[in-house]
Amino acid sequence: MEKAPDAFRTISEVAQELDVPQHVLRFWESRFREIKPMKRGGGRRYYRPDDLDLLRGIRHLLYGEGYTIRGVQRLLREQGVRFVQNVWQPGASLRGADDGERAPRSAPTTPVAPPVLAPIAGLTRADAQKLQAALQDLTECRRLLDTALAEQA
Repeated sequence: MEKAPDAFRTISEVAQELDVPQHVLRFWESRFREIKPMKRGGGRRYYRPDDLDLLRGIRHLLYGEGYTIRGVQRLLREQGVRFVQNVWQPGASLRGADDGERAPRSAPTTPVAPPVLAPIAGLTRADAQKLQAALQDLTECRRLLDTALAEQA
């Protein structure tokens, strides 16, 4: 059954809709103070429709337009949240946005799939999932470092 457009979404639903891993959404939350999902007991995140539009805009700017995280932060500061919430929609313009914080086109602009851990004897499923999440975080950090190094070149 399809959810209503104004229904709240879980992090897994948002990750699937945006085609980004959940750890990337949590990472973006640490870098963009404007992302404020509602958190319920146990720390479960629920994203409002406005949160989802903001995430769509951030994803579009990072992966589609080649902006750096710093560049998107600047756009949020200078152009506002509404600008970023709408920038992903067809026909939207980046007019007025400074191109000074775009990553070079040769830099990777899509998430790199992390390697999958091989089963390890004696490792519980929960521990394996924690290790896999840590590996994904490290892979995302590596992607960010590669992007930063490409910018300096």
